[in-house]
Amino acid sequence: MIMAFKGISSGGGKGRVLVMDDEEGIRLLAEAMLNDMGYEALVTRNGDEAVLYFIKEREAGRPFDIVILDLKVPEGMGGEEAVKRLLEIDPQVRAIVSSGMANTPIMSEFRKYGFSGVLPKPYSREDLDEILAGVLASPGAIDAQLDAGTPLIQPL
Repeated sequence: MIMAFKGISSGGGKGRVLVMDDEEGIRLLAEAMLNDMGYEALVTRNGDEAVLYFIKEREAGRPFDIVILDLKVPEGMGGEEAVKRLLEIDPQVRAIVSSGMANTPIMSEFRKYGFSGVLPKPYSREDLDEILAGVLASPGAIDAQLDAGTPLIQPL
């Protein structure tokens, strides 16, 4: 699966990204890719940690520009519950749901669940760059693509 934001690039990342994933390899890879693109990345293992860091950094005057949340986490809070808590803290939070289970309702109807974008696993640096650029560009960037009838998840 790939994202539909083909051709959109961040042109070099600027900002802070919080990544929550239970798999250490994905956390390390996401952190390395984000740092390489110019973003400041912080990674956590579950939604509980993500919410704590989100609050801590926000209170310290260092809010995150985007949060990427793994949908399912075997031990601890997953992305569905975490985004609800983050929206209570900041109704303007820009959260991206990430999962290897592309056929779940949350992945296809992410807006209903409070997410700003969707990033199916496995993803490449290009996929990551495109979704970040699309979500950061404007809240309407994804809506415009949906209005044009372009699916956000496309088969390879």
